[in-house]
Amino acid sequence: MSTKMRTADTRERILTAACEAIAEIGFEKIRMRMVAERAGVSTALLHYHFDTREKLFTEAMTHSFANTATDVERDAGTAPAAVILARIVRNLLPTDPELHQDWRLWQELWVRALRDEATRTFAVDLYAQLHTWVAEAVRRGIASGEFTPTDVDDLCTLVLSLSDGYGIRLMLRDPTVTLDSALASIWRHVSAALGLPESVPVE
Repeated sequence: MSTKMRTADTRERILTAACEAIAEIGFEKIRMRMVAERAGVSTALLHYHFDTREKLFTEAMTHSFANTATDVERDAGTAPAAVILARIVRNLLPTDPELHQDWRLWQELWVRALRDEATRTFAVDLYAQLHTWVAEAVRRGIASGEFTPTDVDDLCTLVLSLSDGYGIRLMLRDPTVTLDSALASIWRHVSAALGLPESVPVE
């Protein structure tokens, strides 16, 4: 394995370990040593890649989002636009253990952003990236003729807002909200705006 590949592998292990640790015990309780032990690296090597907890946190959040986006759009060039958009909507909710972990990271981000200006700016930027992710999928569907033209930015803002609201209720294990009901509710708004059937596409 080349030095470049070893470095990339080390960063991947560190970021994966950081995501797990932050989701389990919260950012404020995290110590760099804990992440190093979980990743199987020395504390010195961890500090070589990430010199502060704050940098590790922001990189972990970016890493988590990038991995989700890559998996969802693996066949964006061939799959129907509605299927890709439905995948994105599902991935905006805590639909499986990995996304449940991602949601815990987002909750840590929200809390920290209320108290730290740099984190607030980072959180706003991440939301902009999420908005772009949804918007690009909608625009592809409109361009291909699969979707009815609509105000893309307005729809994306609505989708993200609904996803946040339902996601919080699901994370709280609110008995009045289920994953299926949340997904169906969000998709009703999406389908109405884009001229699609109300049933959520399945792959």
